[in-house]
Amino acid sequence: MAKMEVKSSLLDNMIGVGDMVLLEPLNEETFIDNLKKRFDHNEIYTYIGSVVISVNPYRSLPIYSPEKVEDYRNRNFYELSPHIFALSDEAYRSLRDQDKDQCILITGESGAGKTEASKLVMSYVAAVCGKGAEVNQVKEQLLQSNPVLEAFGNAKTVRNDNSSRFGKYMDIEFDFKGDPLGGVISNYLLEKSRVVKQPRGERNFHVFYQLLSGASEELLHKLKLERDFSRYNYLSLDSAKVNGVDDAANFRTVRNAMQIVGFMDHEAESVLEVVAAVLKLGNIEFKPESRVNGLDESKIKDKNELKEICELTSIDQLVLERAFSFRTVEAKQEKVSTTLNVAQAYYARDALAKNLYSRLFSWLVNRINESIKAQTKVRKKVMGVLDIYGFEIFEDNSFEQFIINYCNEKLQQIFIELTLKEEQEEYIREDIEWTHIDYFNNAIICDLIENNTNGILAMLDEECLRPGTVTDETFLEKLNQVCATHQHFESRMSKCSRFLNDTSLPHSCFRIQHYAGKVLYQVEGFVDKNNDLLYRDLSQAMWKAGHALIKSLFPEGNPAKVNLKRPPTAGSQFKASVATLMKNLQTKNPNYIRCIKPNDKKAAHIFNESLVCHQIRYLGLLENVRVRRAGYAFRQAYEPCLERYKMLCKQTWPHWKGPARSGVEVLFNELEIPVEEYSFGRSKIFIRNPRTLFQLEDLRKQRLEDLATLIQKIYRGWKCRTHFLLMKKSQVVISAWYRRYAQQKQYQQIKSSALVIQSYIRGWKARKILRELKHQKRCKEAATTIAAYWHGTQVRREYRKFFRANAGKKIYEFTLQRIVQKYLLEMKNKMPSLSPIDKNWPSRPYLFLDSTHKELKRIFHLWRCKKYRDQFTDQQKLVYEEKLEASELFKDKKALYPSSVGQPFQGAYLEINKNPKYKKLKDAIEEKIIIAEVVNKINRANGKSTSRIFLLTNNNLLLADQKSGQIKSEVPLVDVTKVSMSSQNDGFFAVHLKEGSEAASKGDFLFSSDHLIEMATKLYRTTLSQTKQKLNIEISDEFLVQFRQDKVCVKFIQGSQKNGSVPTCKRKNNRLLEVAVP
Repeated sequence: MAKMEVKSSLLDNMIGVGDMVLLEPLNEETFIDNLKKRFDHNEIYTYIGSVVISVNPYRSLPIYSPEKVEDYRNRNFYELSPHIFALSDEAYRSLRDQDKDQCILITGESGAGKTEASKLVMSYVAAVCGKGAEVNQVKEQLLQSNPVLEAFGNAKTVRNDNSSRFGKYMDIEFDFKGDPLGGVISNYLLEKSRVVKQPRGERNFHVFYQLLSGASEELLHKLKLERDFSRYNYLSLDSAKVNGVDDAANFRTVRNAMQIVGFMDHEAESVLEVVAAVLKLGNIEFKPESRVNGLDESKIKDKNELKEICELTSIDQLVLERAFSFRTVEAKQEKVSTTLNVAQAYYARDALAKNLYSRLFSWLVNRINESIKAQTKVRKKVMGVLDIYGFEIFEDNSFEQFIINYCNEKLQQIFIELTLKEEQEEYIREDIEWTHIDYFNNAIICDLIENNTNGILAMLDEECLRPGTVTDETFLEKLNQVCATHQHFESRMSKCSRFLNDTSLPHSCFRIQHYAGKVLYQVEGFVDKNNDLLYRDLSQAMWKAGHALIKSLFPEGNPAKVNLKRPPTAGSQFKASVATLMKNLQTKNPNYIRCIKPNDKKAAHIFNESLVCHQIRYLGLLENVRVRRAGYAFRQAYEPCLERYKMLCKQTWPHWKGPARSGVEVLFNELEIPVEEYSFGRSKIFIRNPRTLFQLEDLRKQRLEDLATLIQKIYRGWKCRTHFLLMKKSQVVISAWYRRYAQQKQYQQIKSSALVIQSYIRGWKARKILRELKHQKRCKEAATTIAAYWHGTQVRREYRKFFRANAGKKIYEFTLQRIVQKYLLEMKNKMPSLSPIDKNWPSRPYLFLDSTHKELKRIFHLWRCKKYRDQFTDQQKLVYEEKLEASELFKDKKALYPSSVGQPFQGAYLEINKNPKYKKLKDAIEEKIIIAEVVNKINRANGKSTSRIFLLTNNNLLLADQKSGQIKSEVPLVDVTKVSMSSQNDGFFAVHLKEGSEAASKGDFLFSSDHLIEMATKLYRTTLSQTKQKLNIEISDEFLVQFRQDKVCVKFIQGSQKNGSVPTCKRKNNRLLEVAVP
């Protein structure tokens, strides 16, 4: 039953202990065992009160889905299993509902998952806050600022493939509704030394590798870069490629993120140009060269790289080259220029690269702040997220580790102060007596580092500003003099005799006993890194750049604003930043996430207990638990406490009707818990010892099992009773249905039997009546037959004398009638098909039926022709009428006719309506065109032919020029008197005109056409239709035509083979025109 229980507290189904405050017994071993047990079951989050411990799983877990976000939304902190979402929700709701500014402090060493934790916090807040176009845009910009800062501020280290090499604090600003308005990002101590040198197995900042891997060839050419990493001295080659990291894809992600955040295209290009310039600075190399005065100076070996850098940054090459070779020192009104040797030149080059990249990073942060800052002036609520380096203890610890650990000391100090303050405030608020708690106060260590007179940072600044020879050794000597008696400072060269023989403490080192343990610092490089000097010549050279971004990064290079005051040291700047950060954090309600790295291999499922133990110590987690449980280990509001444990007391179970506090008092009295083990506050019950809480949990678990058994018993009884009643009800229903079915079946059987009996009786009656009717019919038929025979006998007696005289004629007529009947019946079965062209017909069986047989054949043919004609459409009828007309006119008269029978009459052979060439001709004719054909018009004078368009309309005959379409002649049909043609196989025909008409002024027309039969037929039918008179068609091999005043004889003769198959026409004289037909 435990698995079916709804989880409403982190105490339910708990793996190990979800809150370390409840751990019993509390020691380092049980603390680690509890973390390991939870880690092995994929429970990577554990509480210390309101502090979340996060163990990096080094793999993806399904605990960050949108469903999980909804699970933890608006839920009590201790209501569900420990999760980073619970802390994020608690902080967000406190900010939104209680108007308290919040800060979330994420600490841990490199590789512990601090950056991922900050992303999860921001993604959760983005998911649960309001929606809307503007709100979504703000959330997207806040989230997309991460990829940009990671590209420029993160790098691959031996401990982490995506290690943040800078500290980041982001203030997210909200309105009164809890919707994000914008944000402000602060960055702390970028590890700029990584730009010029990386430890073995580590990489430079991501952006260098992303640029070379993901940029297009065109962009690389523009930036004067090559894709090969080995071409650049600032990039380490032993770990240039990282497994599982796609630098090209990440470059595209960064470019997209810059666009979303609000970078203009020219700004993004300028940033990449600066990155390219930093890369190429590392390729500048120097060679020594002696001067006349014996001093060494440096010269650039290959000026090609310098030239490309100057082209990228728009700097005068001579100015930059001189800045690498000379250093100018100004003192009041004097300027002293000194040469730089090779070592100094390399120092200047590296200092420029570091400063250029560091200032670019600061510019990026400021530029992002401009985009994501709140646009409104209304009062804002603030949630800060601090993602900063954890405590660092390496084999070689230098200036960077010193100030990082100083920052962690300050964070530990404020953590203890705020935790105690929170505990004390809750005790006072709940009216619980406050008891003093002993804990280690690390203020003494902070004072050792930051004291303005005797602090290590103050002495480092003093040493850097002191005239004369300043080295790391002189700085260590000063520390040995001032800090020798400090209990947390150790040095072999100090006056304290107890360290004189400590071989683990080298002479060039000092050791500080931090709250997290002792750390040995190499003093080498402290002075130079604290000075962080950039020669003024290089600053001025950068300010003279034509590149707007680079010029803005070096304002001190402006000659008009020369400041002889020494710039602040790196240590003092960081100390001021940390002080500002601490002041900011103290104004907000703190929330803590302590990140732990389970192993150094960056592998899943591996839990290195010694490594985890080391981190637990320097994070001070045990100290945190002791502070948290110094008074009362557990506290809970009365309502959820009563709701959780009310089943342990009969008076409070199942419902308590009074105040919740009274119910809890009754409950604890009933359970006889010692009074010293708990205390009642105003709104909460406080339990001193975790054992008491676990006893309550054990009792609750046992009681839940008893209740579950009771519920099971009651449920089983209810289920059995319900089943019995259902069975009883079902039995009644089944009985009723069966009885109904049985009665229906019996009724159907009775009904069927009655029907059978009825059918037999009706059949018997019908058969009886039938027998009677048949008897009556036989009697009637017998009487009729007898009467018929009798009447026949009478008739035969009377007419026997006439029968013999007419018998032959009667037999002949009967036989003939039977033969004709048989003939017609046979003809019915032997009829041919209905096709008019089918000439089959059955043979006659008898000679005397010959005329009848022929007449039947004629009648049948006429009938099937009529049936065939009835199938025609009006258009088909018109075509066949024209064909029939042509047959009547030319069949057996014109030799050309048979070849025209199979050709359809089209009429309009020229597409005058579609051809734009004849548009003028079409516009001139308003009537319907019956024939449109090109004919050869025979010249009356010499017999030669000319192409003309022959047009026939309803009233006129027209001739037009074939090329131009111009009408040459127009003849009304009433003026056409006759058409003449030969009987031979040619296409010549003459159109005779009425004498005296206007069209006959030049005489008759003589044409030649390939469609003579069609043209003559249509002309005949059209003339008949319009004039109601038949046009005379003369078919003769010799006929007369009228040419002007002369009558000319047109004679058709057989031509020779020389003429080929084309007829020729020739005028012989004034009276004869011969046409030679092949």
